[in-house]
Amino acid sequence: MPAIRGQDSKKKTRRHTRDLDQVHADLKDEKHLAEFKNAKPIEDLPGLGQNYCLECAKFFESEANMLAHKKGKVHKRRVKALKEEPYSIKEAEAGMGFTTDNGKRSTTAPAPMEVDPAV
Repeated sequence: MPAIRGQDSKKKTRRHTRDLDQVHADLKDEKHLAEFKNAKPIEDLPGLGQNYCLECAKFFESEANMLAHKKGKVHKRRVKALKEEPYSIKEAEAGMGFTTDNGKRSTTAPAPMEVDPAV
C-alpha cells in the first residue's frame, strides 16, 4: 500500500531553477545577477560557486561537469528559450483583451446630453 502524501509533497520545488524572465534580467543587468549569487554563502555552493551556468542558473562541482552540461539537451533548450524576449505585463494584458490605458484625466465635467423635446 503506497504512503499517503499531502499536497506539499507534490510540489516540485527541490530542483526548481530560476524562471526564464529572471534569467533574462540576469543577462541584461549584472547587478541583478550579483544579488542572486550573494544570496547564499560561497561555502554552501557546489564547487564554492566557481562553476556557474548563467543561462540555466545552476552551480556545478567542477568545470568538467559544467562543460558536459553545456553539451546537453537541457542547456541547449534553455538557451533557445532565452533567445525569445519575455512578455511584459502590458503585452499579456493586451493579449487577454484588457486595456490599462484610460487616457488622461480631464478636470472639466462632461457636457450634458441634449434631450430632443419633439420625442
